[in-house]
Amino acid sequence: PTRPRGPGLFCCCLTALLLLGGADDVNEAEEITTRDRTHIDSTLKLTEDSPKDDYAGALQRLRKIYHNAIRPLELSYKYNELRQHEITDGEITSKPMVLFLGPWSVGKSTMVNYLLGLDDTPYQLYTGAEPTTSEFTVLMHGPKMKTIEGIVMAADSSRSFSPLEKFGQNFLEKLIGIEIPHKLLERVTFVDTPGIIENRKQQERGYPFNEVCQWFIDRADLIFVVFDPTKLDVGQELEMLFRQLKGRESQIRIILNKADSLATQELMRVYGALFWSLAPLINVTEPPRVYVSSFWEDDYHPDTHKELFLKEEISLLEDLKQVIENRLENKIAFIRQHAIRVRIHALLVDRYLHTYKDKMTFFSDGELVFKDIIEDPDKYFIFKSILAKTNVSKFDLPNKEAYKDFFGVNPITSFKLLSQQCSYMGGCLLDKIEKAITHELPDLLGSIGLGKKPGALNCDVTGCGEAPKNRYRKH
Repeated sequence: PTRPRGPGLFCCCLTALLLLGGADDVNEAEEITTRDRTHIDSTLKLTEDSPKDDYAGALQRLRKIYHNAIRPLELSYKYNELRQHEITDGEITSKPMVLFLGPWSVGKSTMVNYLLGLDDTPYQLYTGAEPTTSEFTVLMHGPKMKTIEGIVMAADSSRSFSPLEKFGQNFLEKLIGIEIPHKLLERVTFVDTPGIIENRKQQERGYPFNEVCQWFIDRADLIFVVFDPTKLDVGQELEMLFRQLKGRESQIRIILNKADSLATQELMRVYGALFWSLAPLINVTEPPRVYVSSFWEDDYHPDTHKELFLKEEISLLEDLKQVIENRLENKIAFIRQHAIRVRIHALLVDRYLHTYKDKMTFFSDGELVFKDIIEDPDKYFIFKSILAKTNVSKFDLPNKEAYKDFFGVNPITSFKLLSQQCSYMGGCLLDKIEKAITHELPDLLGSIGLGKKPGALNCDVTGCGEAPKNRYRKH
């Protein structure tokens, strides 16, 4: 056969080169390397067996203390109607919860896939450049992979999610559970949330999004707030989120994701911009700790600071490991903090009732008398008198305005004085909760080994004090 000559030869060669170049490009696309995951297993000790501590026995004692000493006062003074936080047995025995929050499409679901190794499995969370997660997705441990509808999760009283039923059927349709036989989920539960979209009206979601977020925030042991370099603007929705996070600063970890997509100079600018945006929103004197890395299965982009990103990732995993290892201590501290709030609420209702009885005469109009007390409690030293009690901090006092709503639903005459909440066999409710706060719960904490350390039962360790300890760590 004759060979092509002149321009024909040049065209054939050019076509061949283009085809070869295209083939190389395809091969390069196919050869995207996945990241080594051994540091996840080693940092979180997933290859080791779970510790054989007597968690079941300690949790049983914790449940007994709660039901005997705390819940009776909680029910008697309707604390749940003030704080909307009812503690169930499922919540007491539940695993630590890790909550993922942040704007849409910043990599929250991708991060969950990466940490659990779900990529290319049937239970990989759907990800993409557009807003993809519209549900609250709870990832739990189970003997085999399966999905659980929200209405089923809410109906199961043994789980910690039964109180979510109060947010309505529209929300339960946006709640989904996934059970996976994974070592990490034996020790912790992940919750992936819908991304925050600015300028979206709450009514469009069909359920009270902020209230649902608050429910999960109140119960989370660790909160990952994720950002990426393209979504650093802080709008109303994000400001609302950080208002909801006030008081939980010790649980927050801020993550600048997709960091390997930027050159060094750009990354420094973006880090500074994120820091500048968030600093006014976080209620701590120390600057927030921002973890900078890329949490997904693909290897870090070449010519970026791989060593830095890996160290940042391991630091974040260390925080997760600490939450897992301290789960029982944190649970006891949480119940103790709850008991302190219940006790203060009972003391306040008792003081309102005392004041009401003192001001009432035979000719008084009860509604007018109590309205005056509600409108200006400071005139009757109601809150100041509670601060005079021992072990009451001004930082733990509820908002005065909340009691206007509380007594609007619950008439003051429907309550008894604390001095009347006693029985010959059972003792006094106030004495029982005070004994739980000062002796029983600290003793339980000591029985699991924390009490052997000098000063270990103080509030810096247990998180039970007047103000939350800031645990942002600098590395």
